[in-house]
Amino acid sequence: MAVIRPVPDRDSAAWWERVAGHEFAVQRCASCGLRRFPARAFCAACRGEAWRWEPVEPEGVVESWIVSHQAFLPGAGGPYVVVMVRLAAVPGALVHGNWLGEGEPRYGGRVRACFTDAGDDLTLVNWRPLDHAQEE
Repeated sequence: MAVIRPVPDRDSAAWWERVAGHEFAVQRCASCGLRRFPARAFCAACRGEAWRWEPVEPEGVVESWIVSHQAFLPGAGGPYVVVMVRLAAVPGALVHGNWLGEGEPRYGGRVRACFTDAGDDLTLVNWRPLDHAQEE
């Protein structure tokens, strides 16, 4: 299947390297401790320039989703669902990805990221609902 490839930049390249190793991480400001995602050079809270990567649980809740019937690449079938997830570890952060659950997602539904190796040197972050057993 055809895949739209992300183009890492100065700020996101290290994040994509971690994703390739199946690690979900966010930045933590060295000055004020604020967690942030997506990656950026300066802290929005204190304007600090020092930070480190911190692994976090790749979980959150469904904030929104779309069902796309448009094939953006030749050979890419549809329809498919893209979700926007609010991270539990960084409530101000929204992360998108393909929905790998059955049916449509549920607003506020708890989800967990899964890493999908898409061949070559590409790993994507997609989302599945948490099992009821995991929620307890």
